Amino acid sequence: MELIATKICKTSDIGVNDNLFGGVMLAWLDEAGGTLAAAKCCSPNMITLKMSEVIFKKPVRVKEHIRIYGKVIGVGTSSIRIFVEARRIDFVSDSEEAVCSTEMLFVKINEEGKATPIDDCAKLDALKNNG
Repeated sequence: MELIATKICKTSDIGVNDNLFGGVMLAWLDEAGGTLAAAKCCSPNMITLKMSEVIFKKPVRVKEHIRIYGKVIGVGTSSIRIFVEARRIDFVSDSEEAVCSTEMLFVKINEEGKATPIDDCAKLDALKNNG
């Protein structure tokens, strides 16, 4: 997997139980996954179609740093499926711990908002040929 985003949990990101609000994490995952989809498809015109079940395994607290990793797991005619995982960083022990993960499906759209085939892109061709 490749590192696709880094975030810091701020006071404004906290919910009523003094943990990172789940909706904030979902937004982080969506933004990071969408960015990876855009880069791999050589197009900024990607929309989120689906996010699979997300299980929040560990809480994230104020001042904790999160790294989001992603990888392409499938490419269709107009869609790309991506696995994303958020990990909490412990700078003291130089370790990371998974806090949540999910699969996401993004679709390339045209100017009218309709699904459109993913154009030939060297990055995608390499993914298709190498699994």
